[in-house]
Amino acid sequence: MTGSAGMLGGNLARRLVRDGHDVVGVDLRPPADPLPQARHRLGDVRDLSLMTEVMTGADAVVHCAGALPSYPADQIHDLIVGGTRAVLEAGRRAGVERLVHISSTAVYGLPKMVPTPEEHPREPVDPYTRAKAEAEELAEKYRSGGMCVPILRPKTFLGPGRMGLFAMLFEWAEEGRDFPVLGRGDARIQMFAIDDLVDAVAGVLRAPADVANDTYNLAASEFGTLREDFQAVLDAAGHGRRVVSVPARPALAALRLLERSRLSPVYGRLVHKLLADSYVSIDKARERLGFRPRLSNRDAIIGTYTWWRENRAAGAPRGAGQTSRDAWRQGALSLAKVFF
Repeated sequence: MTGSAGMLGGNLARRLVRDGHDVVGVDLRPPADPLPQARHRLGDVRDLSLMTEVMTGADAVVHCAGALPSYPADQIHDLIVGGTRAVLEAGRRAGVERLVHISSTAVYGLPKMVPTPEEHPREPVDPYTRAKAEAEELAEKYRSGGMCVPILRPKTFLGPGRMGLFAMLFEWAEEGRDFPVLGRGDARIQMFAIDDLVDAVAGVLRAPADVANDTYNLAASEFGTLREDFQAVLDAAGHGRRVVSVPARPALAALRLLERSRLSPVYGRLVHKLLADSYVSIDKARERLGFRPRLSNRDAIIGTYTWWRENRAAGAPRGAGQTSRDAWRQGALSLAKVFF
């Protein structure tokens, strides 16, 4: 497994160990919660010789490593595309029977068709989505060459260990502040619980090769509006605060300026994604994989908030978005607290 120190990799490793698998992880960082039953190699997934060595004798590989949209464009491409190329070639050389590629619904860009099916063209709009799309093209090339390469496209996933920009919502809720949404906040934004994603990966590892060797959207089946999900967190905080609408056009202009000035972690595609419905069809995964997500958007976000409340006293580091485990620095956005 690559990216084994990340949020997805860590949760997946625990599940696979529990299922009785011999797990070997590779990551540049040591795992936050090491598993005595799993082995971990510190290394770079772009290192072809290392990855070939680690994969030799493996029955299957799950490629979770990548980069976040907050990285510089050249790093995004190098880590996502270069890393995927090395992992796929190492898998071919090592004779791995099944290599699961964790992609993202970000490959669709900002699709106007919702629910978005797997057949929708890849329409990247920024360095991150271009890199994810190019990595998928590599995975499809190796699939056409005879490898079994399942491609999984999850929506944004939440759960214990997830911080990033969600930590801003949690922090403002805990402090008893209202929380802003752009416009009316009535966009339906589908998310995904990490437990359901881990279940789906385990299912793909068990599925017959002709079923697994395909591309699947993965997401919650129950979801509402952004306003409803954010309000659920404010309600859980117990301060009686509300989600507050802010005019979309001036807010967009301000966020673009802050992003260009590197004073805010909010990137352009995220802002636009929050203004329109964003959800995908999971019918194919239901029908072919028997995929049945158990948790709704609200379950996922409240579960993550509950975990955050229980663990915030430990002083999780506030980073610059280097991993999804970091609480991103709010930058100039923290100054907006005075208005809420």
